[in-house]
Amino acid sequence: RTSGNSTSKSFKVVVWRGVVYEYKYLKSRFYITMFSGTRIQLALALLCGGCAHAFNPSPQFRTSKARVLRATPTMPMGPKEDSRRDWFSSVAVTIGAASIGFSPSSVHAAAPVDFGAVRADIAKLVAADPDKGPTLVRLAWHSSGTYDKIQKDGGSFGGTIRFKEELVHGANAGLNKAVTWLEPIHKKSKGLSYADLYTLAGVVAIKEMKGPEIGWRAGRVDALKADAVTPDGRLPAADKGSPEATATGLRQVFNRMGFDDKEIVALSGAHALGRCHPDASGYTGPWTPTPTTFNNAYYLLLTNLKWTPKQWDGPFQYEDPSGKLMMLPSDLLLTSDAGFKPYTEMYAKNEGAFFKTSRPRSPFFEGGRQGDEDGTRTRTNTKTYATKASAAD
Repeated sequence: RTSGNSTSKSFKVVVWRGVVYEYKYLKSRFYITMFSGTRIQLALALLCGGCAHAFNPSPQFRTSKARVLRATPTMPMGPKEDSRRDWFSSVAVTIGAASIGFSPSSVHAAAPVDFGAVRADIAKLVAADPDKGPTLVRLAWHSSGTYDKIQKDGGSFGGTIRFKEELVHGANAGLNKAVTWLEPIHKKSKGLSYADLYTLAGVVAIKEMKGPEIGWRAGRVDALKADAVTPDGRLPAADKGSPEATATGLRQVFNRMGFDDKEIVALSGAHALGRCHPDASGYTGPWTPTPTTFNNAYYLLLTNLKWTPKQWDGPFQYEDPSGKLMMLPSDLLLTSDAGFKPYTEMYAKNEGAFFKTSRPRSPFFEGGRQGDEDGTRTRTNTKTYATKASAAD
């Protein structure tokens, strides 16, 4: 895009397999910035005179990780600046791609993602089969729930739940179906990362199921390899053997992501949606009689019905007097633990308070992501990426 700065004539972003290349044309120079495993900044200074062409890092972009490239390309001669600029673009991208082993012929400029269209496609998916809505929320939650604020890894940034290495984690049983449902939308939307798609799917599904508008921003970059998958066991367990151990386990998992007791109770409210399946979690039954509607019924039922242990051959769970609804040990814990109980009662009495807690731009879906409102995203761990999102949503 053209800049108002007379020294900066153009700016482009190229994405190849989730790696972002940023290159700028400054007078007679192109500067490439690549963001992959570690931040590598290359400045390609191309002399426009037509004979010798030296490639050196600009002092403006030089870092300890910068590498100097030297080459003697064949530049088209002619008076038109546009032809030279086009040549510079192809050379810059070719060298940037080749330096990390990618085929330059496959590198292409990423078109802006139409997130409005993506939202519409997800909404159609839920409208066609409302039972898919809760599963999409679960996909977004499990994609995000591996974040560790201390180690600065995991979370939604990377879209790693698409890898079989993460899908086989015990808590993710059955989510391969949701990944498959979203694949046509990903193929249709050029430049859309899986990481953005999975989290946006959860946001749209909640809205389509009469829930609040959850804040969401674009800009996640997909991890390239399965080695970015975090170890199994980062998601909360429904039963640790005792109420005390289960409460400790919940806090360990959610505190690791930066959440307090109030937010733990609010996130648990997503159990208003969906049901448990014996072939997935091992448990069975829905939490509420309206499993495709996002509301505060979970809290109302939790605090007003009598829950007793279910007599069956499966894992320990509770059932209501009708035997049609269920609760997990971690659910009942919210009515007895001194830290959780006040918020459970508050949300049971006031659905608006529950929605208000859920409505702001959710740090949960952005686990591990930092950035400003216009879509710029950075990560500060050893797998640093940065991208200027084509659309902030």
